[in-house]
Amino acid sequence: MTKVSFGAHPFLLGFDQLERLVERTAKTDAGGYPPYNIEQSAANEYRITLAVAGFSEGDLAITLEDRQLVVRGRMPEETGERVFLHRGIAGRQFQRSFVLADGVEVSGASMENGLLHIELTRAESESVVQTIQIRKG
Repeated sequence: MTKVSFGAHPFLLGFDQLERLVERTAKTDAGGYPPYNIEQSAANEYRITLAVAGFSEGDLAITLEDRQLVVRGRMPEETGERVFLHRGIAGRQFQRSFVLADGVEVSGASMENGLLHIELTRAESESVVQTIQIRKG
């Protein structure tokens, strides 16, 4: 079985980055923790909501690395002498990644009732018509 490459197709010039993006996205699966929603709140606005119960703002980090939005959570080590009879609330560290399209920017983040909300906006792209001069010779 041969692999079809975007870069090899004659009508898709310069789309080899798209192929790398698809491969990178496939590798970012972190299982089901923490659960999240992605919703479109307006024509060019999106919201990612992660359920991060038990984490405080100081336990979370949000970074943008090469068009990849990365959310990391790490709880401080427990120093107390607590004895759990049942421990069903996950408090493990996590990393959840989302690949953003060109023009999509993070406009803010907030915490409310154990939910981390990350607001995204996409800038309106302008239609550009360009005339290319043909040189003689």
